[in-house]
Amino acid sequence: MGKLDGKVVIVTGASRGIGATIAELFAAEGGKVVCAARTLKEGDHPLEGSLEHTVNTIKAAGGEATAVAVDISDHAECLRLVDETRRIYGPVDVLVNNAALTYFVPIKDYPVNKWHRSIGVNFHAPFYLSQEVLRDMLPRKSGSIVNISSGAAIGPGRGPYTPETAGRGGGTLYGAEKAALERFTQGLASEVYNDGVSVTCVSPSQVVPTPGTVHHKLVTGMDDPRGEDPILMAKAALLLASEPLDKVTGRVTYSQEILQEFGWIQNGKGTGIDRKGSGYSQV
Repeated sequence: MGKLDGKVVIVTGASRGIGATIAELFAAEGGKVVCAARTLKEGDHPLEGSLEHTVNTIKAAGGEATAVAVDISDHAECLRLVDETRRIYGPVDVLVNNAALTYFVPIKDYPVNKWHRSIGVNFHAPFYLSQEVLRDMLPRKSGSIVNISSGAAIGPGRGPYTPETAGRGGGTLYGAEKAALERFTQGLASEVYNDGVSVTCVSPSQVVPTPGTVHHKLVTGMDDPRGEDPILMAKAALLLASEPLDKVTGRVTYSQEILQEFGWIQNGKGTGIDRKGSGYSQV
């Protein structure tokens, strides 16, 4: 038996990278997975990956999945995504808010339209989707929402700064959005605890090589030895989506930290193990 047998799952950002790996693992564990992203077909986006590829990979392995192309920065599109999921598979049991958009532009140069779009994808969409799937989860007193964060939420650290520690810019908005998502996680987890719904948040312990992180030069390539295999993030998301509410809800954690804590891996490393994570992971 799989950990998600018969569960209806939505994974955003499932066309490539961490989201695609989460979708594939959740389907392998018996979930009926709706893979959501903007990129339906290969070539629709400059980066490699598509919903069709993810769904075909899942089906080739014997899993159940459906692609829904959607712009989650739009509230109406988020409602359509959940409605499509209900129509195809039924009420939603698990939501993974994985999709992310990153521009890495210093604040002084940030175009206002890109600012609003970034916030729309990285922070508004998890609210839109969480609010809508709660309509399915609360009456049944069960369900899980897993938010995917980033080490960017840690930020440059406590000031005052020095010339040696300051000057690195470009990730300010993305980090602020991820910090907000972590606070949102804990607040919502507290709100719905007595209704039986789990809300958690996980970041990679190390940078995961994906088409996006390669594009932004956060890693040297898909085979960068410093990188974290995306399956570790997928397993961490699976753990948070399947463990009992009282063991995980409200946790803001890191992939290898939570996997090691629950005995799913040994000898973990990176953030959460070798170094402290964000403030919300400490309280």
